[in-house]
Amino acid sequence: MTFMDSRIEARPLRGEAPFALNEVFYSRTDSRGVIQIGNEIFRRVSDFAWDDLIGAPHKIIRHEDMPRGVFQLFWEILGNGDFFGGYIKNKSRDGLYYWVFAVVVPCEDGFLSARIKPTSKLFDKVAQGYADLLKEEQEGGLSPEESRDRLLAWCVDLGFENYEQFAANALADELMARDQGLEQAPDLSIERLRTMLANSDVLAEETRGLIDDFAAMRTIPHNLRVLASRIEPSGGPVTVLSQNYGSISQEMSNWFATHVLGKDSNFSKIKGQVSQSLFVAGVVRIFAECNKQLQRENHAVLDEEGRAHEQSLLRALAVVQEEHARTQLSDVNREAERITKICETMQRQLLGLSSTRVLCKIESARLPEDGHSLSDIIDQLGRFQQRISQRLQHISNLCSNDPKPADQPS
Repeated sequence: MTFMDSRIEARPLRGEAPFALNEVFYSRTDSRGVIQIGNEIFRRVSDFAWDDLIGAPHKIIRHEDMPRGVFQLFWEILGNGDFFGGYIKNKSRDGLYYWVFAVVVPCEDGFLSARIKPTSKLFDKVAQGYADLLKEEQEGGLSPEESRDRLLAWCVDLGFENYEQFAANALADELMARDQGLEQAPDLSIERLRTMLANSDVLAEETRGLIDDFAAMRTIPHNLRVLASRIEPSGGPVTVLSQNYGSISQEMSNWFATHVLGKDSNFSKIKGQVSQSLFVAGVVRIFAECNKQLQRENHAVLDEEGRAHEQSLLRALAVVQEEHARTQLSDVNREAERITKICETMQRQLLGLSSTRVLCKIESARLPEDGHSLSDIIDQLGRFQQRISQRLQHISNLCSNDPKPADQPS
């Protein structure tokens, strides 16, 4: 069965195949990657007839510029039952090329893929990164596994912790650039999740700074105890101050080191959870657009029943992922609320120590010999306390300002 588009499309003789920014193309394969169905945009951009596409391996459109390491990672991710997101350069039947950002998900007994045209600033870096990786493969004889490892290291060099985080940010970048290019309103759901992701980075940075502050002030309570042994009887205010500051600062430092930065802490998972939710938000949006695209097409392969089936698959995948994202974001918000509460408790503890510190400052004025050194130590303690208090407030603000789970587009 051959289907010709109702409009005449002018295709260039060389270069890039026509693929509009507002288009989404879609295909579904079996578990071996054999094409079972696709939408008309897929057929048009690839320049194949349906008879040539249906039943053909998806690699029929693979471009020779693609590094093998990308597909090694692609199949590993899908083999684990996870979603893949990434940049792919494809080749049309007539030799033209076209770049896509593809999201591929397990579906029924195979895989479903939806693609948009990439236009973000990150895409330029990726195109060059792929070219460099391909050169390494060809000149260095890299195996697919070695190439995959180079790709993962390249993602880390770009500032991402792993490929999943890279894919989530890349998809968000592409959708935001797409909205801008089409002069559409920005996607508020994606913007909120990007803010959460940025806040998680700042939170970790502030926590590390807080722990450094605690470590830097560790000698101060010790110096106070030494001075207290000379100027007051055991159990005096300076001794109490040094003991309280020492124990409380250590408790605070240990709590944040364990519960925020700790490898096995709940909060250490927040960035991953937010990244996944960001990726899901993008996938759900693309699936919604695929649905609309299918509804508009006069399809040569799909009858009404077949089109309804494809649309129901897209909707079902979106619903499952929306629910998963909501659960993850609820976990994130619960952990953020826990940190907010502990910050409030720590602020109250610091405030209680302030009154003792003021009393010691007054006491130092009555000590002609050691009063000056005591006053200096207490002033130093006050500066540390102020800095720690500010960091606690900033951490609390970061957590309390995290957006609540928002409904994704359906």
